[in-house]
Formats: sequence, structure tokens, C-alpha cells
Amino acid sequence: MSDTTTADEATLSSHITEWTPGPVVEHDVLDPAQAQRLAATLGTEDAFGSGSELPMPWHWIYFSQWPPTDALGADGHPRDGHFLPPIPHRRRMFAGSRMSVTTPLRLDVPTEKHSSLASVKEKHGRSGAMLFVTVRSEYRQDGATALIEEQDLVYRSDNSTARPVERLVEDLTPSGTVWSAEPTPTAPLLFRYSALTSNAHRIHYDLPYTTDVEGYPDLVVHGPLLANYMADLARLHADGKTMSSFDFRLKRPLFLGDRFRVEGNPSDGNTVAVRVVSGAETVHAEGTVTLS
Repeated sequence: MSDTTTADEATLSSHITEWTPGPVVEHDVLDPAQAQRLAATLGTEDAFGSGSELPMPWHWIYFSQWPPTDALGADGHPRDGHFLPPIPHRRRMFAGSRMSVTTPLRLDVPTEKHSSLASVKEKHGRSGAMLFVTVRSEYRQDGATALIEEQDLVYRSDNSTARPVERLVEDLTPSGTVWSAEPTPTAPLLFRYSALTSNAHRIHYDLPYTTDVEGYPDLVVHGPLLANYMADLARLHADGKTMSSFDFRLKRPLFLGDRFRVEGNPSDGNTVAVRVVSGAETVHAEGTVTLS
């Protein structure tokens, strides 16, 4: 152990030395009604039925993880899980994802999700030790792989509470991008999105907990919801093309009531740079969509 390694960092490392979760296979039939519920939640005009193609990243509303309520932690997240690293006072952040489609997933079709641990990396920064965990999932229909996703999650060991986070107050400047939209999520929308994605984290629906315990100024807009907005912006302007890949990173949280814009800039015939920005050009999420 180097002279700069703290006792907390050393303890974090010791908790994962024997953590080697094996692969998991899950099954779902991709009920069209679930996709229609997400369309209603987001306010899109999509209509889904048996055999319809599912856009990226709408697959997040399937393969629900629904542990008993008494198996949840104080923050609403599951206390235990197959790919949750066994570190004390675990705090989780969804950092980003890379996904690609060979053939769009079709609704009302038996589907297998094959997930495995792709990598675990420990990094040390000003805020202490962090685990970067990447889980790779392959979605298969009719024996063939249709979609592959590598999802990046960051974990910290932190039992502190009420860490103040300031709300940005700068005005949103006019857009100079080719495509743009200004969604205005509401508390009911956040609640419904939580339900559809099986996300019981209290920062998205429990205001007293969010402000008093987590120290945020308001309910937190889901990172995956920002990804949905970016992907849908590109998809709905694609002029008949389909999305073949979508990569994104989440950079800074957004809060209920924040004014923000989703932007898309096609750089060539098939590649679109997308991002979510608020006042003073603050970037909250950014990514790349490939069309084919």
C-alpha cells in the first residue's frame, strides 16, 4: 500500500477481493403494453403491438428486478444483488452505457438476457475510492443476439448524509443546434418512469428524503430518462433510418424544475452528436447515435 492510500481506500479494496459473480440468464416476453405505457409517460406518439420493433434504449423497461420491499435499503435501492459489489454503505451512480443493435428487438417475443461482469476497476479521486463496474448484457431472440449493452456503474462506500448540492440558476441560452427539444418532466412523470424501470431509489419521488438526507435541492431527474430523451430526439428526426448504436455518458444531475434542452447535431449522414444542456451551456449528458 502506497503512502497516499488511505485506510478507507484499503478497506474498499478488501471487500471485493473474492467477489466474482457469474453470468446470469433472464427471460421476458416484452409485453407491448409496457412499451405503450412508456410512450404515454414520455408523451410520444409511438404505437406498439405484437411484433413491433422496440427502440433503444426502451429495453430498460423489461427484465424487471423486483425484490421484496423489506429487501430494500434506506435509499430504496436493493440491499443485495448479483452484480452489486459487497462494499459497506454502498452508493450507486449510473455513469453511462454503450449499446448496439444487430436486429431490433420485437415485442411479444420470448427474449433472453445474458448478463456477465465485464470489468471492475477501482479508482481514487478527491472524493475517495470508487468502483467502476461494467456489466455486459446480450439480448437474444430466436437464438440470435439482437442487442448488446455494456452498462457502466460507479459505486462508493459512503455513509454521510445531507451533502449539499447547489442548483444551477443560469438562464438557458438559445439553441444553435440542428435538432432540439425542451422536455419539462413533472413529479408524476418521474414517478411513472421509476415504476416502469423498476427503480425504487427515493431521490426520484420522495422529496423530504431527497432534500434532508441526500442534500439535493429537489427531486433528481433519472439519468436513464436523459438518455431516453437523447435517443428519442435522434430517432424521431431520423427520416426513416434506424438506430444501430447509442453511446452516452452522464456528467451532472438535473433536478425537477430545471430548464434544460436536448440537442442533436448530425455530423454526417449516419452519426449524430447528442447532449443535454442547461444554463451557461452546462452539459449534463452527452452521447453519440449511429443511424443506418
